Amino acid sequence: MLKVAKKINIITLGCSKNVVDSEQFAVQASMAGFEVVHNLDEIDFNIAIVNTCGFINDAKEESINMIFQLVNLKNSGKLEKIIVFGCLAQRYMNELKAEIPEVDVFCGNYDVSELLNLIEADFDKKHKYDRILDSPGHYAYLKIAEGCNRQCGFCAIPLIKGNYVSRAKSDILEEAQVLASKGVKELIIIAQDISYYGYDIDKQLHLPELIEELSKIKDIKWIRLHYLFPFLFPESLLDIIANNPKVCNYIDIPLQHISDNILKKMKRGATKKQTLELLSKMRQKLPDATFRTTMLVGYPTETEEDFNELLEFISEFKFDKLGVFTYSEEEGTSAAKKYTDNISEEVKNHRADILMERQREISLSLNSLKLNQTLRVIVDDFDGDMYHGRSQYDSVEVDGEVVFTSDVDLVAGEFCDVIITSYDEYDLFGEKK
Repeated sequence: MLKVAKKINIITLGCSKNVVDSEQFAVQASMAGFEVVHNLDEIDFNIAIVNTCGFINDAKEESINMIFQLVNLKNSGKLEKIIVFGCLAQRYMNELKAEIPEVDVFCGNYDVSELLNLIEADFDKKHKYDRILDSPGHYAYLKIAEGCNRQCGFCAIPLIKGNYVSRAKSDILEEAQVLASKGVKELIIIAQDISYYGYDIDKQLHLPELIEELSKIKDIKWIRLHYLFPFLFPESLLDIIANNPKVCNYIDIPLQHISDNILKKMKRGATKKQTLELLSKMRQKLPDATFRTTMLVGYPTETEEDFNELLEFISEFKFDKLGVFTYSEEEGTSAAKKYTDNISEEVKNHRADILMERQREISLSLNSLKLNQTLRVIVDDFDGDMYHGRSQYDSVEVDGEVVFTSDVDLVAGEFCDVIITSYDEYDLFGEKK
C-alpha cells in the first residue's frame, strides 16, 4: 500500500477518453484530501500518476519516455511514487514490470476504485459524476461508451479495451447536468465509436435520442459529435444535426481509406459505394456542415493505384479537415497476423506528405470562402492582444482556430460574433463585431 502524499500530478497521454478518466480520478483524489494537478511541468509533486496510451508506436514511445523522465526524478529523490495505468500498462503489463522496476505500481484499464486504493482513499459517491477539468472549463468531453465491437484489421483497441459497452443514458445525462452546473457550455461526445451507442444492448442505434435528451440541458449551448463510424450509422442523426441549433454542424467520420481493395483488408465493414452513398446523403441534408476525417496510408499491400484512388477521392470530396496516419503494425491485430508490413517507412511518409499537401490546398481554398462572413465563436483563450476561439466548425485541439481582436474584454466560454478578415491554411482571423 502506498503512503499518502500531499500533491498528485496526473499526467494524461493519448486520447480524449483518457482525459475523462484522469478528470474523474482527480476529483475523487481531491475529495480524499490530496492536492491534485494536471500535467504539471514543474517538479512540485509527490506522486505521479501516468495515464498511458498504447494505440500506435508514436503514442507508446511518448508514454515510455514520460515514465523514464519520472523514474529519473524518483532516482534523484525529487519524487516519491510513480503509478502507471491505462492502455499501455494494460497491454504490456509483464514487460513493463520487468523493464521498469522503479515504477511502484502498474495497473491496466481505468478503474477509479483501484487507483484510489493505491493512495489509501475511498470512492466518494456524492461526486460520482464530478470531474476536475483539464481545460479552461467551458468545454468538456463526455464519454458515452467503453470498448469497441468493430474488428478493424489495424486496430488494437478491442484487444486492450474489450467489447463495446454503452453507458446507461441516465448516467450520461446526470454527468452532463453536473458538467453544465460547473460552467461547461460545449459537450464533446466521445467513444471509440459513438455511432454504435446502444446497439450492444438491444440491436438499436440510440445515439439520436441521446443527443436530443442532452440538448434539453439548459446551460449546454453546443454539442459536438466525435468519431462517427460510417458503418451502422444512425441516419436519423442527420435530421437532428440539421434542425437542432445546439448540435454543431460538424461531422467527424474517420474513413481510413476509399479503395475497396484496402477497405476489405482493413475489415472496415463498408465498401467504397456504401461510403460514397452515405457521404452524399450527409452533404444533401447538411450542405453547410464541416467534414472531418482521418486516412491511413501504407497499409500492407496498398498499391500506387490504391493510393492514387484515395488521393483522387479527397481531391474531389474536399474534406474541411483531414488527418493522415501511416500504418503501424500492432501485434495481435488481424493485419499483423495476416500480412507482412511490406511498405517502407519512406514510401508511407511520402504518401502521407502528398495527402497533407493536397489537403493544405483544399483547406486554404475552403477558408477563403469564409472571408467577410460573420461566425459565432466561443472564446477559448487570450494571449495578450489576440483572442483565440472556435466556431461550431472547429473542435478543440484537433482543428484550426478563429483568432480575433476585440474592443471589449471577453472571458473564456463567452460567445461572440466575429467578422472574418483574413485566413491561412488552417486558421481564420477577424474582428469582434
